[in-house]
Amino acid sequence: MYIDLMRPVAVRTDVQLPASKSLSNRALLIRALTPECPMPENLSDCDDTRVMTRALSEMPEVIDIGATGTAMRFLTAYLCVTPGTHLLTGTDRMRHRPIAILVDALRAIGAEVGYHGEEGFPPLYITGCNALEGGELKVRGDISSQYISALLMIAPTLRKGLRLTLTDRIASRPYIDMTVAMMREFGADVDWEGDDTIVVQPTGYQPTSYKIEGDWSAASYWYEIVALTNDPGAWVELPGLRLDSTQGDNVVRHIFERLGVSTESCICKNGESGIRLMKTSQVECYLQCDMSSCPDLAQTVVVTCALLDVPFSLTGLESLRIKETDRIHALKSELHKLGYVLDDSQEGRLEWNGERDPEFVATDPISIQTYDDHRMAMAFAPICCRRHSVRIMDPDVVTKSYPTFWDDLKRVGFRMVKGTLSPALPHNGEGEE
Repeated sequence: MYIDLMRPVAVRTDVQLPASKSLSNRALLIRALTPECPMPENLSDCDDTRVMTRALSEMPEVIDIGATGTAMRFLTAYLCVTPGTHLLTGTDRMRHRPIAILVDALRAIGAEVGYHGEEGFPPLYITGCNALEGGELKVRGDISSQYISALLMIAPTLRKGLRLTLTDRIASRPYIDMTVAMMREFGADVDWEGDDTIVVQPTGYQPTSYKIEGDWSAASYWYEIVALTNDPGAWVELPGLRLDSTQGDNVVRHIFERLGVSTESCICKNGESGIRLMKTSQVECYLQCDMSSCPDLAQTVVVTCALLDVPFSLTGLESLRIKETDRIHALKSELHKLGYVLDDSQEGRLEWNGERDPEFVATDPISIQTYDDHRMAMAFAPICCRRHSVRIMDPDVVTKSYPTFWDDLKRVGFRMVKGTLSPALPHNGEGEE
């Protein structure tokens, strides 16, 4: 299946974003650890959150989380402090995403976790108990923040609590801070001790009413649309977003201020507080940025810079190799179809110096593979603002985090045609082998 997408005449609208899946999944896990806690309000309706909700409510012997990395990490920790034995598994891609660092940490505090297949990777056999020891742990800080958040969220239930020291450079710290802030809202006693140690007391959680705010990661695609549209008066209002959000991806407003989009607080048309994005003419000629605290924004920023002809150097991208797909490879491959030659010769860095493939010949529609990755689909869709059209393959992948994405584009004025390709017919661009 594919969608051919064509740009609107103007971009001047309001958009109701989905609730944050990062906040939703954390709130669901903490609620499951908190007796008599009400269900959080305004939960995300995306695949990731539905997977978490179903797993926590049904708790089958075999829990298949599909392609949801957050659920794999969070549930691994949760099942260790929940009586019963479970097999935790997922898609083929998930079974090739490493999890040894989290498993080793859990084993070090008394958890019973075994591998059901290749060492260091899911599926996992987990036998849980409600009296896990806890204590002191040292874990690398440059790993996925989801490992660290998973350990922190179960920490109030451990006999000795947890003293977690992060070694090396701490990546994605805003996501750790988000977890700490939410734990406090549910009554946990948790504090940073210096720059690298988090101490959680064994005091448990308190039942708390909690409302999930809008998703700043989803907002990034509207920043991209405003940046790329040819409408000089473009603006988009996004109800339900706060400039003081604990979501790490709210840094997108600072990045896109350098790419021609300003942000201000406002009261939206529906009377709800939110933010307004406005197109400006202030576009920098070069973008250098450390993305270690916001790796999920990388695809949006890379595609925007390329289409604006802004050379860039982005660092802190080590985790992109082990996301839903190898996002570095996917970005290089799909942007090369547009003539851009990106350089990933240094680990964790992606650069473009303005080089274009001299043999590039433009075709319409250009066919973009999504590699089973929701962010590939949403980051590449706005390129139709600078071309006649773009073809997004397997567009349904957006349900992982933003199920109404295509509906929202259509309501704004993007024109789209859906279709299917016969397996016997070739098309430009192949997915991963």
